[in-house]
Amino acid sequence: MDFSHKAIEKKWQKIWKEKEVYKTTYNNDKKAYVLDMFPYPSGSGLHVGHVKGYTATDIFARFRRMQGYDVLHPIGWDAFGLPAEQYALSTGNDPREFTLKNIDTFRTQLQRMGFGYDFEKEVNTAHPGFYKTTQWIFQQLYKQGLAELRNVEVNWSQDLGTVLANDEVEIKDGKMVSERGGHPVVKKTMKQWVLKITTYAEKLLSGLEALDWPQSVKELQKNWIGKSEGVEIIFHTETGIDLKVFTTRPDTIYGATYLVLAPEHPTVQSITIKEHLAEVEAYIEQAKQKTEIDRKDESKTKTGIFTGAYAINPISKTKIPVWIADYVLNDYGSGAIMAVPAHDPRDWDFAIKFNLEIKFVLEAKDQSKAFVGETKHINSDILNGLDRKQAIEKIIEKIETEKLGTKKINYKLRDWLFSRQRFYGEPFPIYYTEDGNIGLIDLEDLPVTLPQTSYIKPSGTGESPLANVQEWVNLTVDGKNVKRETNTMPQSAGSSWYYLAYILTDQPNQLIDLESNEAKERFAKWMPVDLYIGGQEHAVGHLLYARFWNHVLYDLNLLNTPEPFQKLYNQGMILGPDGRKMSKSWGNVISPDDVLQSHGADALRLYEMFMGPLDASLPWSYDGLDAALKWLNRAFRLVNKTTFSTTNNQELDFIYNDVVKKVTTMVEELKLNTAISQLMVLVNAFYKYEPSTIYQPYIEGFIKMLSLFAPHVAEEMWAMLDKQTMLVQESWPSFDQSKLIEKTITIVFQVNGKLRGTKEVEIDLDNQTLIEFAKADENVEKFIHNKTIVKEVVIPNKIVNIVVK
Repeated sequence: MDFSHKAIEKKWQKIWKEKEVYKTTYNNDKKAYVLDMFPYPSGSGLHVGHVKGYTATDIFARFRRMQGYDVLHPIGWDAFGLPAEQYALSTGNDPREFTLKNIDTFRTQLQRMGFGYDFEKEVNTAHPGFYKTTQWIFQQLYKQGLAELRNVEVNWSQDLGTVLANDEVEIKDGKMVSERGGHPVVKKTMKQWVLKITTYAEKLLSGLEALDWPQSVKELQKNWIGKSEGVEIIFHTETGIDLKVFTTRPDTIYGATYLVLAPEHPTVQSITIKEHLAEVEAYIEQAKQKTEIDRKDESKTKTGIFTGAYAINPISKTKIPVWIADYVLNDYGSGAIMAVPAHDPRDWDFAIKFNLEIKFVLEAKDQSKAFVGETKHINSDILNGLDRKQAIEKIIEKIETEKLGTKKINYKLRDWLFSRQRFYGEPFPIYYTEDGNIGLIDLEDLPVTLPQTSYIKPSGTGESPLANVQEWVNLTVDGKNVKRETNTMPQSAGSSWYYLAYILTDQPNQLIDLESNEAKERFAKWMPVDLYIGGQEHAVGHLLYARFWNHVLYDLNLLNTPEPFQKLYNQGMILGPDGRKMSKSWGNVISPDDVLQSHGADALRLYEMFMGPLDASLPWSYDGLDAALKWLNRAFRLVNKTTFSTTNNQELDFIYNDVVKKVTTMVEELKLNTAISQLMVLVNAFYKYEPSTIYQPYIEGFIKMLSLFAPHVAEEMWAMLDKQTMLVQESWPSFDQSKLIEKTITIVFQVNGKLRGTKEVEIDLDNQTLIEFAKADENVEKFIHNKTIVKEVVIPNKIVNIVVK
């Protein structure tokens, strides 16, 4: 008899909820904080890709509970964002209502999957109870000098009425457009709030070392932070303006044959001579139409324009031209480079295109392309004959002695643009006085909530839609008229600290104060997060921002650990049945709701974990899903209406203890597909015996292990054994090491080196007994009958080989 997933899933989900079996506990010294990356509650609901990561964390949380850990396994919603606002604009509905409806859908889907979340810990970034703390944290950043207003160049969409992050912009037909909706985007200088994450560049870099993260993610963050040690050298121009150039290879300065400035460099207009000004200004406008990614693309043909100005190489004293080119970015280094085309491929391509001088200063056999290897210096006066290290030391000494520049450390990391011109985001807890001073909203007046209004269209002035709500913008502080900040925070604000919010929450969206003594005690228990599972796409966005905020709060003595996430695991994608990424446009999206209806939650969970390694991206297969359900039914039939033995005949001792040991290790290491394969091995072993001879504690151990992957059917099987407890409250099965010593071994019988038979025998039998077993084998006897035995070779516990002629 097979099980009915529809019947048992509803039954056990109801019981689990009534008994509060997933409530966070505070009873043990051992703790496990198991976390999923923050989901955005979109209108389309969960897809089977979500299910993969969420199932893995659920398995690990159940595992730790059964091992006697206090477990915090929460869920919440990254609820602010442009999609909800765009939906509201197109439909006339309030984005808050739309978001709450989506959250209800997501929550129901998660519960139907049997995930063991503590829903009392649920948070929602768009709830005032949550963003009160977001606003408080911003005020601490401001007080520490880490938040400031600054004129910055941004990606501006007039149609959307907001600034867009770089990853929200794409190039179509050579023009920048918004990823969402394809609206035109232009570069524009605006006064924006900026968070000075660069202040923490070194801490963010060094903090990576102790983290149990994929090396690929660590490398992405290291490259994003981009630490470079070098020298800032001063180049004088004929117009009297000094240009500061940062380089990590000052030893190649004798080969610097021109300078290149970023189009945005503040001196461009000043140093450009009159005859070239129109061309330069046109080029600057052209550069504004390119994204940063496009400008960094080394495969693109180099473009640039001559300013007409010249600078003096401070070491070689030669006169070199000054160009501007969009492959140089203004916010790295000084926004100016000394071009050494003989030893840099980008500079080489540029020099070839514009017929600029190329001078080799490193010995190279092939001078038909840029040489970037290690060799002796040439054409470099005092550096000739020196290697790289020697040359760098000598040229730095000269530069510093002659006051031509200074040593400097640079980072590619840029400060975090923190303003958005949107309605649906966290309001800033800031106001401005009539004379332009900045004030902080008093703590007792937090949170600053969004007004109730139906008018959330873009203001048209570059301000957020909040600027339209005058009764909200204008307020009185200490008897003076002031105006609120009308920009809102980006969606990444709430997701930069949400993992702390779960710790502070006892009822949904009801948080204790982050700076309270109770909060410190809770952080001391739960932080850092022990296992964080999510996609690699957040490697240099969310993960970097969250680490930054955590470091700041640690430095304020509010947290016990500088790093938020101790172990990170990136799960792979589930592709469509056609092997492509799931997309509505491809028509290959699999809805978990359909699978829940046809196969049930346990089969879906089991299939997704068994389809391959957790970090692999693999195509969906209905055959694989069918096989998962078939196997669950096989396991269920083993237990259904069966009486097992209370006496251990020891026949299954080795296989049971071996499987428990392996599954324990494999779950610990998140090798979940191989853990399932071990459970299949155990079921196969069970089926070799009459049920009445199988030792019941071994069946119980199997059901406990199965409950990680298929909790509903496991709970049903547990009840069939007349158990009154919930499986997740049971102890994880242990293994007996003494039972893992093999007592028998399979011996191979050969005649003249060819396999002729096998036999399972006791370990360490003497050679003569093994030879007798071999000769007694019916098949072996055929090949030695009437033959002369030349030699009998025995390899103990492995082979008997009889040589005949």
